[in-house]
Parts: sequence; C-alpha cells; structure tokens
Amino acid sequence: MSAATPDQSLAPTASATGRGLGLPLLVIATTQLMLVLDDGIANIALPSIQADLDMPAASLLWVINAYVLVFGALLLFGGRVGDLFGRRRVLRIGLAVFVAASMLGGLAPDAGLLIAARALQGLGAALAAPNALALIATTFPTGKPRNSAMAVYGAMSAVGIVAGVLLGGALTGLLDWRWVFFINVPIGLAVLAGTGALPAGGRGRGRLDTPGAVIGTGAMVALVYGITRAGEHGWTDPLTLAAFAAAGVLLAVFLVLQSRTDLPLLPLGLFTDRNRAGSYATILFIGAGLMGSFYLLALFLQQVLQYGALKTGVASLPFAAGIILASGISSKLVERLAPRVVAAPGLVLAAGGMFWLSTLAVDSSYATHVMPALFLTSFGLGLAFVPLTLTAVHRVAEDRAGAASALVNMAQQIGAALGLAVLTTVSTTAADEQLPGAAQALQQGLDHNDASAVATASQALAQGYTTGFLTGAGLLLAAAVVVAVAVTTRSTQHTADTQTVAA
Repeated sequence: MSAATPDQSLAPTASATGRGLGLPLLVIATTQLMLVLDDGIANIALPSIQADLDMPAASLLWVINAYVLVFGALLLFGGRVGDLFGRRRVLRIGLAVFVAASMLGGLAPDAGLLIAARALQGLGAALAAPNALALIATTFPTGKPRNSAMAVYGAMSAVGIVAGVLLGGALTGLLDWRWVFFINVPIGLAVLAGTGALPAGGRGRGRLDTPGAVIGTGAMVALVYGITRAGEHGWTDPLTLAAFAAAGVLLAVFLVLQSRTDLPLLPLGLFTDRNRAGSYATILFIGAGLMGSFYLLALFLQQVLQYGALKTGVASLPFAAGIILASGISSKLVERLAPRVVAAPGLVLAAGGMFWLSTLAVDSSYATHVMPALFLTSFGLGLAFVPLTLTAVHRVAEDRAGAASALVNMAQQIGAALGLAVLTTVSTTAADEQLPGAAQALQQGLDHNDASAVATASQALAQGYTTGFLTGAGLLLAAAVVVAVAVTTRSTQHTADTQTVAA
C-alpha cells in the first residue's frame, strides 16, 4: 500500500492525464461562480425583500449575515469531511443542500424562514467550496494544467462578485426578488449532474475530530460575527468586543486540542512551511482588497455619481475583466518565475490602482478615471491570486488537501469580511467628519430635490470613500511586503517524490 508523506505533492488521480479535463474544470468553475455570486446577489434585492416580507432593518441584515457566518465558520469542517469521506461525495452533498436551500429561500413566506434558508445555503457552500478547490489540486497535474485550472478558478471570484450585482438587479427589476434564489436551482442541478466527470477518489483513513469541529466552528462563528458587527455597530461596541474575546478563547482552546490529537481537524503542520503560511496571510489581504474596493466603488458610483443598480453593475465589468486577464497571464508566468516575482508586483499594481481611486472627486469621469483605476486594481489582484493559491496547496499530502483548500477559502472569506468592516468604518468616519450622517443627508436632499444639500453630502461621501481607498492601498502594500519576505519558494511546478510503504 502506498502512503504519502506529509510533504508529498498532491498527485492527480489516474484519470487525470491531461486529457478530458475540460468538463471537470467547467463543473468546478461553475460551482465557485455560483457560491461567490450568492455572497452578493441578495444585496441588490434587500429593499424588495424588506417591502414584501415587512422585515425590520435589523432582521434584514441577517439575510446577508446568516450566509456569511455559516459559510465562513464551517469551511474548515467542510474541507476535513471531504478529506475523510471523499471530496466528490461531499461536494455533491454540499450542492444538493445549496440547491434545496435556494428553493426554500425563494419560497419563504416570512423573514424567519428566509434567514434559515440563507444559513442552510451557507452550510451547502461550506461543504462544496473547499472540496471544489481541493479537486483542482488532486485532479489536474502539476504544471500547465493545474495553473490554467487555478486561473479559471480565480477568475470566477471576480466574475461572481460583478455578476451578483448585475444578475441581482436584473432579476429583481424584471421578475421578482425570489428569483435571486430560484436562479441557483437550475444551475446547481446542472452542476450536480456534471459531477460525474470528477474523479470519485477514496475515503481517507481516520475519523472526524468532533471536539475540534465544534470548538473550531464556534471560534469562527464568533470571529466572523465580531468582524461583521464591527462594520455595522463600531469596533468598540460591547457585543463586538465580546465576540472577539470569545473567538480568542475558543481559538486558543482549539489550537491546544489540535496539537494533542493524532487526527486533527486542522493539521498544524500546514503552517510550518513559511511559504504556505505567507500565502494564507496574503490571500486574506487579497480578499479584503477584492471585496472592500468593489463595495466602496459600488457605493461611490450609486451615491456620488448617481448611477442606478444595473448601471453600477455594468460599470463594474472592468473589475471582472482585469482579474480574468491577469489570472490567465499569471498562470503562464508562474511556469517560469517564482511566485513572489509574480505576486508582489501584482499587489503593488493593485495598491497603485487603489491609490488612483483615492483621488476620485464628485466630478470625476468614469471613462478616464474610474474605469482605468478599477481595472488596474483588479488586474494586480488577479496577478497575485493564482501564484499564492498554487503555493498554498503545493506539496500538501492528499489527505490534507481539503484542509489546505479550506484555509484558502477561509482566508478569502475572513479577508472579505474584514476588508468590508475596516474600509467601511474608515470611510464612514471620514465622511462624518465633514458632514455627520452624510448618506442620510444625501437621500433627504434627493427626496426634496435640494441641489445644495445633495452637493454637500456628495462631497462628504466622496471624501469618505477616497479615504477608504487610500487605506486599502496601504493594506495591499503591506501584503506585497509579506509576499516578498515570506513566500521564498522558487517554483510551484515541481512534483515531489512519493514514498512507498509496504503494507
């Protein structure tokens, strides 16, 4: 019986010989697109949901937060379950849960059932997402096939964010808010049918670390909730601080348990490689930059430049184009260059784009200012994402692929939540210094057709958003330094030798 050493590079299955990988890639890419799209598609429908179900503002937020919380908290669990019970099997279960929850959400007659359906969607996503990424590492051979697959996977993150705005606006405007959930049903069923093209894989040895799963999930729930609440109620809010304190205690207990068990939910050895640890840390920054920049720009376009929701989505297309183009280029570059030689300049470019966005004003031109700055930001992020994701899953034993992939997804999710919270706090504070309650003042000015009030509020909001972009530029420069210092491997293209153990 052959057994992989802990450092063994992920070996593709026997069927993955470089041929016939188009359908598996389509299935994995569509899965990623659907899950990322659902992060934001419901945002556009919130006003319609509130009006139809008569939801209070506090409950309305949980239509978004329920999905984010459960998704982020259970990613590590989903990855480890895939390692133990088979990635294709767990991916299928996740997709089935996601589809059923989407149907339930679309049919929901009240707020409680809708929020429960969103939480169930988060569970399905947490089971599917890490196993989709792990299947890239275990299905596609090292080198060009895996690089190209990772480029497509990375591009789907940007396409999903922009498609969420476009599709959410179109479905809500042309049909009904319920279709932002119903749309997942035919897509999910098609993907589920296509999973037959994926390698079946085998069951891993061992059992699930139940105490670790419970405590680790509790730590992630507390952390993600604290970050999300901080963006809404402030970083000094008592409940926010309590959530962070609980997360810290639970995380400490979780790490102690993981260090003492033979079959941990999170193999701590994944962090002993500085390249992998540096990649995880930098992917967190990329998640923050990706979601934070897109969110602030969407608000700038709608509040300052007075774009509608659908026009905002169309205006955001260069964001997706930049990442798609850069992902394809970086997948070629990493065949010849060290990961940090590709990723660090990419992050510097992204920081430059964010800095350019920080110079926006109320009379800025979309064509000559917004569009090129947005494209540069996303292009830089796209250059960095592929080599860092490849580094994060390179030379990981196959029985740890799910956990390693889950950490990539967790870094993205936590980074996205953190980026939204930090940049929103910075932008709101900067706007309020110029005009307290600037967003409310803008809406009142528009309602009463008061041009002077609109101009004053727009100026304050522009000041807030540009301050947020400047902060984002600083975060991305810090990420570039992390990559340059920590990610020192020269290549992600070598396949390690395997060790054969007689049994």
